[in-house]
Amino acid sequence: MITPWKILSSRYLFPKFRSDKCELPNGKPYKAFVMEFDSWANILPVTKDDQVVLIRQYRHGVQEVLYELPGGVVEEGEDPLEGAKRELMEETGYAAGNLIEVGRIYPNPAIQKNTLYCYLATDVEWVGEQHLDESEEIEVHLVPFDEMVEMAKDGRFVHALNVAVLFRVLAYMGRIK
Repeated sequence: MITPWKILSSRYLFPKFRSDKCELPNGKPYKAFVMEFDSWANILPVTKDDQVVLIRQYRHGVQEVLYELPGGVVEEGEDPLEGAKRELMEETGYAAGNLIEVGRIYPNPAIQKNTLYCYLATDVEWVGEQHLDESEEIEVHLVPFDEMVEMAKDGRFVHALNVAVLFRVLAYMGRIK
């Protein structure tokens, strides 16, 4: 039977970056690190004519401009569904006719303590201008749904968590078994 590790002590090296001294089930000591990131939501928004609303933005970790799904942090105390609606509107100017949760994923449960809420938005329509954060520069692109799937297959859509959301959407739609 698998047993959780016993946490003997914890200390923060930086805000939201914790070091735990643990005791493994076999009695041996182990130092574990945990990033206490906020939960967030990603949305795969589809228009009435089967276009996916994708965004492109610079990602400093890889120093590239990437195609991604809209999404962002779910604010403290905010319902994830409301956070998804807000992020979709802020980043794209689009609003969803329907918003369906298709799954919840732990981005990296070995070292992160957060949840990614996965949504499919249908009947999305452009309703207004983007409301970007200070550090955001986002282009909005409409791509046919099937082309977006091809982008994931051929390496033009490479954000791992976004590909996971696409997988959840495809499973929800019955397009994979």
